[in-house]
Amino acid sequence: MILRTSFVLVFLVLMVGCKNNNHNSGYTEIESIKNSEEHPGKKLMETNCYVCHSPTASEQSRIAPPMIAVKKHYLTNGISKKDFIKSIQDFMKNPNADDAKMIGAVKRFGVMPKANYPEATITQIADYIYDNDIEQPEWFEEHFKQGHGQGKGQGKGNGHHGQMMDKQQATVDDSDLSFEERGLKYALGTKAELGKNLMGTIQKKGTLEAITFCNEVAYPLTDSMAVVYNATIKRVSDKPRNPDNAANSKEKYYIRKFQKTLAENQEPQAIIEEGTDTVNFYYPITTNSMCLQCHGKNIEPEVYNTIKRLYPQDLATGYGENEVRGMWSISFNK
Repeated sequence: MILRTSFVLVFLVLMVGCKNNNHNSGYTEIESIKNSEEHPGKKLMETNCYVCHSPTASEQSRIAPPMIAVKKHYLTNGISKKDFIKSIQDFMKNPNADDAKMIGAVKRFGVMPKANYPEATITQIADYIYDNDIEQPEWFEEHFKQGHGQGKGQGKGNGHHGQMMDKQQATVDDSDLSFEERGLKYALGTKAELGKNLMGTIQKKGTLEAITFCNEVAYPLTDSMAVVYNATIKRVSDKPRNPDNAANSKEKYYIRKFQKTLAENQEPQAIIEEGTDTVNFYYPITTNSMCLQCHGKNIEPEVYNTIKRLYPQDLATGYGENEVRGMWSISFNK
């Protein structure tokens, strides 16, 4: 069986702002923020989109185009901010090859999965992208010139911000981050590593091999990231596939809180518990259409049979899009 692969241009509903969500169609105006570092869309983009659209991944190992490529394809000459945001919102509501502006990315990665997220979240990210320079890989400028001609689609940014960001990020110490930022860094960094390897397996070998990957590699990869971050990193669920991922009573309570938040179409906020010497961090793991190939309500028989063979006690099926499938449970020293 061959399932179509897809790249994930995912503006995930994670952390920042978005308290006043507007779910009506149309454009939600955002007050201009002079300091781009304070713009909520910046953090939303970096902590969510960069999971798959990382500016640091090599051209060969990418699982999705960098966000600078998204900007350059959507920011056509003369387009207003209102139309730029609407164009991104429209595609997020109905991703399809016919309306795609990034034809090369669709050919290489496939069409992104549909994800139902608050319109205000997408608006904040798109608002930030329109007005600010976006971090870009070292190889991207030459790649874009070859495919589109020098300067085309450059938009508002001059393209050098990414090189500056690389230098800044290389010197950042975790002790300078808040506990919430550290927890998100550890969770999303681990998610990115798992996602990169999982998507690569799906793209090259198909969904069946991806199940084997999860069975054999997910734990060692998570453990290796825990060593990198000097933290304890777990993925837990109230409906685990692997019994070792079963949530304890407190974790189940927090999972229910996250489920309630998403059911109300609100932004989930990380839960932080401070001890004397350690910090416990909790954040939801949500589903998209890629997840549903193995965790949804209509799983292909061959895939389902493989899951039951590898995980006889599996409970992790029956999900829809944008539901809480589990939670990151992370602890680290202060």
